[in-house]
Amino acid sequence: MDPERHYPRLLAPRIAEALRDTPVVLLTGPRQAGKTTLARQMAGEGSRYLTLDDELVLLAARQDPAGLIRSLDRAIIDEVQRAPELLLAIKKQVDEDRRPGRFLLTGSANLMALPTLADSLAGRMETLSLLPLSQSEMQGATSNWIDVVFRGDFLELHSPAVGEALIDLVLRGGYPEAVARPATRRRFQWLKQYVDALIQRDVREVADIGKLDQLPRFLSGLAQMAGQMANYTQLGGQIGLADKTARRYVGVFEQMYLLKRVDAWSNNRLKRVIKSPKLQFMDSGLLSMLMGLGREEAQMHRVRFGSALESFVYGELLKHAAVADDEYRVLYYRDADKVEVDFVMENASGEVVCVEVKAAATVRESDLRGLRKVSSLAGEKFRMGVVLYDGTETLPLGERLWAVPLSSLWGK
Repeated sequence: MDPERHYPRLLAPRIAEALRDTPVVLLTGPRQAGKTTLARQMAGEGSRYLTLDDELVLLAARQDPAGLIRSLDRAIIDEVQRAPELLLAIKKQVDEDRRPGRFLLTGSANLMALPTLADSLAGRMETLSLLPLSQSEMQGATSNWIDVVFRGDFLELHSPAVGEALIDLVLRGGYPEAVARPATRRRFQWLKQYVDALIQRDVREVADIGKLDQLPRFLSGLAQMAGQMANYTQLGGQIGLADKTARRYVGVFEQMYLLKRVDAWSNNRLKRVIKSPKLQFMDSGLLSMLMGLGREEAQMHRVRFGSALESFVYGELLKHAAVADDEYRVLYYRDADKVEVDFVMENASGEVVCVEVKAAATVRESDLRGLRKVSSLAGEKFRMGVVLYDGTETLPLGERLWAVPLSSLWGK
């Protein structure tokens, strides 16, 4: 991959649309996902660029936020979470001058999780999330997989990847800097330093945590339990943390877009669903580094590779959902009988498409158990059940059930 290459981002039209009618647009997402590059491409002529990673700019923002904002007509302000007090100054300026597209902000922590800030710019700001590169962006595909399957169709394969090629995509993930490094060892080195920098620099800005040395071990522990339901007592017990502290640490990592708690799907016809959220990492390359999962082990230990593959699919679904025509939630299903479905996508009308992820080239009858269960529970709301597998053929497996290649996620 060419490190200098700028991939077209599928979120760009959404940002342009928001800048045309909204005074403040906030672009959130993890550090190094490409927010700054995209913001500078999207901002109009005459927009001043300021980054709060610059210590002088940060000092000005903290000492005299109103004065700094008053001096700006149109601006991009990078890493705005480093001086949250700027948002109140921006609110005052916007109330005096409601021209659209005045401020394009970026933040690598979820500012909406900070108290009072969610309300301060209500009705004045639109928030959009930019995650690391999707496979569609890297492959030059523009079709939206989720919109298409909810219409009852599938994407044609655009750039099929099976076997070792699929393993390589999963281990690579989507951070542009990691994608640019062809060697796994060099990618892992960059990702390790990325995590170290986040913990040393950014954690203090979203939480008051004294013992930062516990966080790397805790994050590694979380990686070994990726895709499982969150048992905070067990998680904390690994490194001597109370479950309340473990919950808090998970919340910090979630606020920084490293992982996400995935809620369980239910409706009023479900009585025995397990309500605990499931933990999923948002980038399979980052998860692979934390797991110490290299190419050779991924080939030999399919269960461990399966965890990384599930994270890979989860990331792709989140990225499709962020730019889809409809609104979607990505959930999971598990009941008291331990019948599971990896992902249940639900649209605004409550209709669902279920996705089971399979790290193999064959699909078995047992892989359909969870899909059939949700089909019976959802009734008319069940649009389709899909087993994403390591192959190239799309084949029917029964009423509204299909085996579909993983590579269709970035199809055309």
